[in-house]
Amino acid sequence: MTLMLKPGTEWTTLYQRCREIAPEAFAADRVYNHWGGRWRADGEPRLAVSPVDGTEIAGPPMVGADTAEAAVRAAADQHRAWRVTPLEERRARVRATVEAWSEHRDTLALALVWEIGKPWRLARQDVDRAVSGVEWYLEQIEEMMEGRAPLEGPVSNIASWNYPMSVLTHAMCVQALAGNAAIAKTPTDGGLVCLTLAVALAAREGLPFTLVSGGGRDLSPVLVRSPEIGCVSFIGGRDTGGQVATDLADLGKPHILEQEGLNCWGVWDYSDWDTFAGQVRKTFDYAKQRCTAYPRFIVQRSLFDRFLGAYLPAVASVRFGHPLAVASAQDDLPELDFGPLINAAKAKDLAAQVSEAIAGGAVPLYRGSPEDALLLPGQNTDAYVAPVSLLEPPRSSPLFHAEPFGPADSIVLVDTEAELLAAMNASNGALVSTISTDDPDLGARLAAEVRAFKVGINKPRSRGDRDEMFGGWGASWRGAFVGGKLLVHAVSRGPVGERPPGNFPDYTLVPREHS
Repeated sequence: MTLMLKPGTEWTTLYQRCREIAPEAFAADRVYNHWGGRWRADGEPRLAVSPVDGTEIAGPPMVGADTAEAAVRAAADQHRAWRVTPLEERRARVRATVEAWSEHRDTLALALVWEIGKPWRLARQDVDRAVSGVEWYLEQIEEMMEGRAPLEGPVSNIASWNYPMSVLTHAMCVQALAGNAAIAKTPTDGGLVCLTLAVALAAREGLPFTLVSGGGRDLSPVLVRSPEIGCVSFIGGRDTGGQVATDLADLGKPHILEQEGLNCWGVWDYSDWDTFAGQVRKTFDYAKQRCTAYPRFIVQRSLFDRFLGAYLPAVASVRFGHPLAVASAQDDLPELDFGPLINAAKAKDLAAQVSEAIAGGAVPLYRGSPEDALLLPGQNTDAYVAPVSLLEPPRSSPLFHAEPFGPADSIVLVDTEAELLAAMNASNGALVSTISTDDPDLGARLAAEVRAFKVGINKPRSRGDRDEMFGGWGASWRGAFVGGKLLVHAVSRGPVGERPPGNFPDYTLVPREHS
């Protein structure tokens, strides 16, 4: 069967649609930055290609530190006006923004497909979660802000590329509801056009948003240490997050630093393999390129044969490929678990890690083939990686102790509960973990000793929506916890002497309802 790109989904068609929706933000040959209340043709556009098939797409207009400093000062001016804007007006402008996002949902989602390789279902889901999440805060914000005030300066957002809508722009709207201007640095790996369109629709409604592109080395010091910044919100890896934490150490700024951890799934005294098989396939959504993915399974040795009986067919059923490939023009877009990785460099790096782990003694239990992928004839496939599963990666391998951020599972066998816990806590803190067991009392006891912020018993955990709190232990999180009212409290001022729930150098505090 020969596949084709679904008509109407071409990159050129998408970009023209963005230009028609927001001509102030998109030129024929470049995308603009937005600061000081205006769209600006500053910065040098960087070459960018889509991970989907290597098509050249719009690249981020990279500015330097001087321009970033000017943008921060302008955002501070906007912040001073916005923080005294009545809540009802702030609410009306944010509501108009999410209504505009809903109107242009499919354009925003198609940008996510081309820019970061999300399958259509997950791309639309990202937009929908941004809309529904902000709508929930619109109804709750008055109570959440009772007795509180906006920060002294704008919130600086430095986020990863994988959830531009449901995490980044969602947070920016909540920050605006709380009375703050919001600054965002475009992730250099992808999401420029989606973010630019979302910010353009918000700026039309009067929201005080700033969006600039630039390298982390140039912009991060400005977006973290500038005296005008009221709070820093970071999502990314531990190396960069550690540098941000170091830069913040002597400033006393409110901060939210979400960092990676190795999220583990433990299996002990368990027998519901049909349920488990369905859960395994779901872990491959978006090629495990999310902070709450599960790339490590810790399995009781005596259950390994039954584990494999459920696990291997589930992995073999995973569907991946070009998110816009169809057999005929009338077909719906394909139902895929994942498309490409974020770029060819990441795919090459992950393939090298897998090869090195096998050379070091890991046993390949499953290796998919690119021939299993849904692809267009002759298309570029540099960013595509098939699912792979390794037994007992060597301790010297990055796959043993770090999150791969790709469709690569590692499996470790254990003989005692103590070994199970040690293996699940290999990365000094994680965001989520799960324990599959037939004994709920045992599950609860083990969960209490796992250093993950959320631990599921016989079910996976995620960031959660609306009023569900989110954070992390150890090196996976620094600063205030978020979710529900805590997201609002993290970007607003409460009573003098308030100690926000979070993971700080001098204390860790969890609200009673979570403990």
